[in-house]
Amino acid sequence: MRAVLTWRDKAEHCINDIAFKPDGTQLILAAGSRLLVYDTSDGTLLQPLKGHKDTVYCVAYAKDGLWSPEQKSVSKHKSSSKIICCSWTNDGQYLALGMFNGIISIRNKNGEEKVKIERPGGSLSPIWSICWNPSREERNDILAVADWGQKVSFYQLSGKQIGKDRALNFDPCCISYFTKGEYILLGGSDKQVSLFTKDGVRLGTVGEQNSWVWTCQAKPDSNYVVVGCQDGTISFYQLIFSTVHGLYKDRYAYRDSMTDVIVQHLITEQKVRIKCKELVKKIAIYRNRLAIQLPEKILIYELYSEDLSDMHYRVKEKIIKKFECNLLVVCANHIILCQEKRLQCLSFSGVKEREWQMESLIRYIKVIGGPPGREGLLVGLKNGQILKIFVDNLFAIVLLKQATAVRCLDMSASRKKLAVVDENDTCLVYDIDTKELLFQEPNANSVAWNTQCEDMLCFSGGGYLNIKASTFPVHRQKLQGFVVGYNGSKIFCLHVFSISAVEVPQSAPMYQYLDRKLFKEAYQIACLGVTDTDWRELAMEALEGLDFETAKKERKKRGETNNDLFLADVFSYQGKFHEAAKLYKRSGHENLALEMYTDLCMFEYAKDFLGSGDPKETKMLITKQADWARNIKEPKAAVEMYISAGEHVKAIEICGDHGWVDMLIDIARKLDKAEREPLLLCATYLKKLDSPGYAAETYLKMGDLKSLVQLHVETQRWDEAFALGEKHPEFKDDIYMPYAQWLAENDRFEEAQKAFHKAGRQREAVQVLEQLTNNAVAESRFNDAAYYYWMLSMQCLDIAQADPAQKDTMLGKFYHFQRLAELYHGYHAIHRHTEDPFSVHRPETLFNISRFLLHSLPKDTPSGISKVKILFTLAKQSKALGAYRLARHAYDKLRGLYIPARFQKSIELGTLTIRAKPFHDSEELVPLCYRCSTNNPLLNNLGNVCINCRQPFIFSASSYDVLHLVEFYLEEGITDEEAISLIDLEIPPGSQILRLVETKDSIGDEDPFTAKLSFEQGGSEFVPVVVSRLVLRSMSRRDVLIKRWPPPLRWQYFRSLLPDASITMCPSCFQMFHSEDYELLVLQHGCCPYCRRCKDDPGP
Repeated sequence: MRAVLTWRDKAEHCINDIAFKPDGTQLILAAGSRLLVYDTSDGTLLQPLKGHKDTVYCVAYAKDGLWSPEQKSVSKHKSSSKIICCSWTNDGQYLALGMFNGIISIRNKNGEEKVKIERPGGSLSPIWSICWNPSREERNDILAVADWGQKVSFYQLSGKQIGKDRALNFDPCCISYFTKGEYILLGGSDKQVSLFTKDGVRLGTVGEQNSWVWTCQAKPDSNYVVVGCQDGTISFYQLIFSTVHGLYKDRYAYRDSMTDVIVQHLITEQKVRIKCKELVKKIAIYRNRLAIQLPEKILIYELYSEDLSDMHYRVKEKIIKKFECNLLVVCANHIILCQEKRLQCLSFSGVKEREWQMESLIRYIKVIGGPPGREGLLVGLKNGQILKIFVDNLFAIVLLKQATAVRCLDMSASRKKLAVVDENDTCLVYDIDTKELLFQEPNANSVAWNTQCEDMLCFSGGGYLNIKASTFPVHRQKLQGFVVGYNGSKIFCLHVFSISAVEVPQSAPMYQYLDRKLFKEAYQIACLGVTDTDWRELAMEALEGLDFETAKKERKKRGETNNDLFLADVFSYQGKFHEAAKLYKRSGHENLALEMYTDLCMFEYAKDFLGSGDPKETKMLITKQADWARNIKEPKAAVEMYISAGEHVKAIEICGDHGWVDMLIDIARKLDKAEREPLLLCATYLKKLDSPGYAAETYLKMGDLKSLVQLHVETQRWDEAFALGEKHPEFKDDIYMPYAQWLAENDRFEEAQKAFHKAGRQREAVQVLEQLTNNAVAESRFNDAAYYYWMLSMQCLDIAQADPAQKDTMLGKFYHFQRLAELYHGYHAIHRHTEDPFSVHRPETLFNISRFLLHSLPKDTPSGISKVKILFTLAKQSKALGAYRLARHAYDKLRGLYIPARFQKSIELGTLTIRAKPFHDSEELVPLCYRCSTNNPLLNNLGNVCINCRQPFIFSASSYDVLHLVEFYLEEGITDEEAISLIDLEIPPGSQILRLVETKDSIGDEDPFTAKLSFEQGGSEFVPVVVSRLVLRSMSRRDVLIKRWPPPLRWQYFRSLLPDASITMCPSCFQMFHSEDYELLVLQHGCCPYCRRCKDDPGP
């Protein structure tokens, strides 16, 4: 352990206490009546804090607080003596108080005393500092206590003392734990801070001061310590813990917790701990010896037995003497101490036997073996000199001298080569006898020879492990750490404080030797550890190189002792195939003869070695023959052979690659339906070769209907796909979705929308409709826009019926789209009238449509609809029909709008000429409410409702006249089915028509429904007509029209008040028409003018 002073400062007053900010970035200390805040990184005084009038004795950073802000006061408790120090447990449940009378009181967070500890010294040993161990790994809470009886002691939360008191020989003023409870910092009257183990064993001095140390603290989660003294000095130290360890072959010894030594067997992973209870300064290990240097002695251990795996050590000798050394080495009977330039050899009794004085500083020392008492040492010096020293010889042997300082050394197993890593990170390999530099490699920090192979070494550096065999190029792989040993195929690597054995396959260096035809050396490398495949490759290469000895060794290594078999291999490599076949047969390995002839494509000879009707061997031979035919460009012969061998997949691949459709379908028809893989491959090739009929036949044979559907879809054979979908509804989505996309790609959007709808893809169907609608509006095809909006509304109604979660949203959209459809349907006539030179509509119709649109338009006019065109048409037709007042109003409204240039002259002329007309409207044009018989004005502020009874008007969808219909509602409790039975209304197969028949004169005032229509004006609210069962029975089925909406909408009922005038309702869109108009429009267009339903189509 080494302490490095990072920074130092001095305050004017005694440093009473120190506290770190929880993240460790700032340090606050109490000096007199001031608080000083420092930056811990460089010791900069950030700010002095003033405000205290008296001396500050204690400072602390708040973490979770002693009490909550909600409490108005702090609870107080009496103490039997003056409290000098205190400390909370980790969980904050207990508080330990150190008192002047030598008593330690442990209390809970409510202040109740749970444990009372009395120190032996009583009032002569005031408790000056206490601290709970912050470690979370300890089973029990441990309290460290420092008193002025010059002792440190440890207690459990229960008050039980742990171990004995530890004498200090000074008065402790502060105690604190370091690095999560592993160590203790103690300072006081000895004017220094000392580091102790958590058990109280002194390890060393952190820093000596000029006055008493009053406080010391460790920086959170780091290895920094701050010290505060009585003279105001603040010192900030960094503690550096060096690695103390030793390695010999597969045994590694290292220091743990500063006072323990752990010996690890790197192969078996066994570990043994030796507790020394003192600071371990140096460790050395050699064969069955282990040397541990402590502050005042050196302990020599030995293994209990000579067993290589034994891990039990016992003390052999103790050298009770203090030594100062840089390096420690142990041999069988001696220890070697390295002191700068000097080496001392001591016996286990502590007697110095020999001493060597070097020219330069010793940088590296290693025991390289030898007889007990005569071991050799390899020594590297800073001046580049490398020496070999024998323990029993006073004279050192200079092996060689290089220009750069030595960092690491190792000698090969035969003692003929030397590897050196110098201070320039270069690995240099020398021949010891000739002193010749054999090669050098860059980027090395450590090196090790393989103890089992003379020509192999490894070195590490730059995050890589480098393995070099002989003079071949380096094989590199990633590795973190330092190489410290190389034994066989295991490399021992030290990373930070732990060492591990890395298993490295020796395949790469073995193949390097094989490339040079160095078979014996390759065999030696293989013995270190390669795969079975590598062994076989070595044998084959040796046979090809006619190195039969190596090949024979390889076979023995694998446990093969049959000489005939070996000789057969030799004959086969010499080209004597028939002799080799005979030997294979004699050694009982006819399969090898079969394999040899097959590989040589000598199939006639191979047949002689087939087993007695073994189908597997026969199949293998035919397959090999087919492979050969395929390779020599005889595909048809290969197909026949593959089929006879049962290798249908290979036969199908050849047929498919050559486009032989006939052969493919023949194979498919002969295959059993259970052989799915070849059948599927057949179908795939047939599909690629544009033979969908044969592919469909194959899919049917397999029963793979899903693939059959995909085939029909991909080849656009929609009729077959639809027929299959009718039989198997589970494939509906797989058919209609691609069909809809195909229709959309071919600009058949309306059909695509219906296909999406049929496939259950409502979102896609709605998207297509919305796009169609937007396009229709943008292109001024308002009739199409009305139709698409009507379809959109019905789509929303379907979604509301299928998905209750979206019911309210979809119904809102349904009503919105219905209104837009009505607006665009009417505006289509206005647009044509203003844009086309010839109008197909009567003036009365245009007049009615203009009024309908003007009363129905919302504040935000829908896209594409022009108010100018509506008002212009209304003004023009009103003038023509004698509604001069309305025409004048329309022209006045136009004056406030932007008028296109082409309408400017007509509107200006109309505005002038209308002034010459009377200021009234023709009474023939005034609309009549059929419920209350009130004449309504042509311009109605309420919209399309009666100004008296508020009854909504029902308009014809062609002429836009007000129809003589009144909507009525059923009384509560009357279902639609009951209402129909009461009215005796039959459900017609097509349209509902009110026929022209004569009525009885007696029907009138006596009609119960007519009595319901009486209305007394007196309120602005609409009062609907509600009928009872009695009224329903009085109705005639020819007078009632019903809009039979699907759920979740209710049915709507309408009563005709003029049965003589016939009205027709479309059973699809439920729009009302005068019967003559509807029949004429259906004859003209072949369908309903609103929803485009053909007359032969069934209703919804």
